[in-house]
Amino acid sequence: MELQRNSHHVYRLMYHFVWIPKYRHKVFSEPYREKLKGIIEKIGYDYDIEVVELEIAEDHIHMVVRGEPKISPSKVMQIVKSISAREFFRIYPEIKQEYFWGGKLWTQSYFVETIGNSNEETIRQYVRDQLSELDKQETKYKQMGLL
Repeated sequence: MELQRNSHHVYRLMYHFVWIPKYRHKVFSEPYREKLKGIIEKIGYDYDIEVVELEIAEDHIHMVVRGEPKISPSKVMQIVKSISAREFFRIYPEIKQEYFWGGKLWTQSYFVETIGNSNEETIRQYVRDQLSELDKQETKYKQMGLL
């Protein structure tokens, strides 16, 4: 995973999301699967959410996104779930009537995890070593007469 940059940040953020339809109905067979996939990819494009991977099973969705520090994982889910439900029901009102009589396509819950290049111990060791690394740099600059 490569570093990303914008005017104020350098970052590497990826999230893996999993969520399910209300009542765990198995409704995402073809042609609904491809249509929903298109809806979610368009949402990503419209809202600058880079959808890296997207797989839709009959009763759940897996999505990997590359994020920016300005948008939280919960905001990503709010955007994707609300707009995808509205669009899906607009295109397929019969699905809403038959399976989702309560008017909601998705449950409130979801699973999210971060994806990174390093494991937890590597990151923890990196953080622990930061003070000693800063001390080494400060000593080096003092010796060079820069401080």
